[in-house]
Amino acid sequence: MCIDNAEWTAADPATPFGLDIGGGEAGTTDWSRSYHGLSTQPFPREAADILMAPVDPMDIEMKPDGLLYLPEIKYRRILNRAFGPGGWGLAPRTETHVAARIVSREYALVCLGRLVAVARGEQEYFDAAGVATASEACKSNALMRCCKDLGVASELWDPRFIREFKARWCVEVFAEHVTTKKKKKLWRRKDQPKFDYPWKE
Repeated sequence: MCIDNAEWTAADPATPFGLDIGGGEAGTTDWSRSYHGLSTQPFPREAADILMAPVDPMDIEMKPDGLLYLPEIKYRRILNRAFGPGGWGLAPRTETHVAARIVSREYALVCLGRLVAVARGEQEYFDAAGVATASEACKSNALMRCCKDLGVASELWDPRFIREFKARWCVEVFAEHVTTKKKKKLWRRKDQPKFDYPWKE
């Protein structure tokens, strides 16, 4: 769930966990400036257990350069399980900044009416027609960064976990570019198909 404007209104100040989510006049908070609810109290244990649960190895993807990541839809599903659909939102705190080849914007992650994290998302683009798509990817990048503060998929930033995961689940292979014939080493999961295009094993 994403909020396209900077204001979020709590229709019902009572949450499923009995937490007060007010913080502004008539229950309205300007999330472009507010830090309402930050670190006021821990989330209930049942929500925390969902947020900090170990990542399923089958959910982890790998980029050819060896970077491990969790698809952004997985973060959304975890938040939905922890807080319920509609119990969390991503609120923009700045305007979208469009530079020569990169789009960036700062977002706040709000859960049960409380700000829990602020992060700037960014995404590269290669022509003007791709700015809108890059803006959506920028939002997803900010969500992933905000979720780090909640402990979601924290293993993916743990060097020991990364080494052990690669040793068990991944393989580094030589591949050749089908056009330039340049060779380089690339990473993939062992259970994924071999590289075929534009790099071919």
